[in-house]
Order: sequence, then C-alpha cells, then structure tokens
Amino acid sequence: MVKLTMIARVTDGLPLAEGLDDGREQKDLEFYKQQAKSLFKKLSQGQHEPSRMSIETGPYVFYYLIEGGVCYLTMCDRSYPKKLAFQYLEDLMKEFEKVNRSQIETVARPYAFIKFDTFIQKTRKLYLDTRTQRNLAKLNDDLYEVQQIMTRNIQEVLGVGEKLDQVSQMSNRLSSESRVYAEKAKDLNRQALIRKWAPVAVVLGVVLVLLWMRKSIWH
Repeated sequence: MVKLTMIARVTDGLPLAEGLDDGREQKDLEFYKQQAKSLFKKLSQGQHEPSRMSIETGPYVFYYLIEGGVCYLTMCDRSYPKKLAFQYLEDLMKEFEKVNRSQIETVARPYAFIKFDTFIQKTRKLYLDTRTQRNLAKLNDDLYEVQQIMTRNIQEVLGVGEKLDQVSQMSNRLSSESRVYAEKAKDLNRQALIRKWAPVAVVLGVVLVLLWMRKSIWH
C-alpha cells in the first residue's frame, strides 16, 4: 500500500507538494517524512545519485523518480510491487509537469503546489488494490522493466551524519519521555502518601476536636 507521497525540487530540496494523510493510518508517519526530507536534501547536494532508486527503511521502502529537476517520492509497504510503485510515480510526474512545468524553477515557498494533492489522492486510490484488472495488467507489462533499478538501505544513502542525527533525536525523545515518566511517578507517590496518611490525619483531627470540646465543657 502507498503510505506517503512527496514531491520536491532537486536543486534545493524544496518540498513542492505532498499527499496529505488523515493521520490515522500511521502514527510514526512524521518520522518517515523527516527521512524523505533528508533524502531531498541529500539529492540537492549534487552527488549524482541514480534517477531512480529503491531505499529500504524499516518495514517500508522509499521509491523515487527524478525527472525535469523534480524528485517524485513515495513510500510503500515492502510487500507492495516495485513495478506499480514506479508506474504510480510516473503518472504523478506526467501530470505535474503538464500542469506546473512553467513555475517549478521560480517558486520560493514550500508546498507551493499543495493543490496537486487532489490528483495525488485520486491516483493513489487507483494503485491501492494490486489485484484490480488495471494493476494486474501493469504488473504483466513486460515492456516496463524495474529489475535493474538499484535498491539500497536508508543508512547507506543518508550516511553516518544522518544516522547520528537520528540517534540524537531518539535520545532527546527518550530523555523527554523519561522526565515525563519521573514527574508522573512523583505524582503517584504523592497520591499514595495522601491515601495512606489521610485517615490517620482525620482521626487525629477528630480526637483533638473532642479533647478541645471536652476541655471547653469542663471550664
């Protein structure tokens, strides 16, 4: 299944469009979006990466296609057919170039073509079910060959620096979660002490009141 779709300008990594999600399918989607942006940044450094590549990351695979100075990227489950993923990207590329070609090099703000999301979602739905007659025909198209497209690991592509950044981010997140946990533990201990000693305090209070009343009566 297609989980994420992003389009960016290769020269500077500027995000141009994105397939918006409803936030329910994937809790850790933001993590992979950051990885995708790191890939765009890497590509913008002009290190002559292939124009098509598969990049494994956790339980998913990034597929990207570069054409006309634009990188079209999608992330799918590992079980999703590679051939369909690249045909999906080609469909997006053809429409994006047709509609936005004259503005690609001049836009300065991120997600300038956010309205393209409508086409992304419409196309994505066509590729969700790999068993439809349409998609089976695409899978059986011998003229469309993807076996030669290189497959690499995300750590290989992003490099050591990016891995250290990810470790640092994870460490900061764990540290933050530890602080929250410690604060909750303190609250629970405080509540436990209150529950333990509150009855004793109430009894002592009653005794003191009775003693005071008794003393007042005798006087």
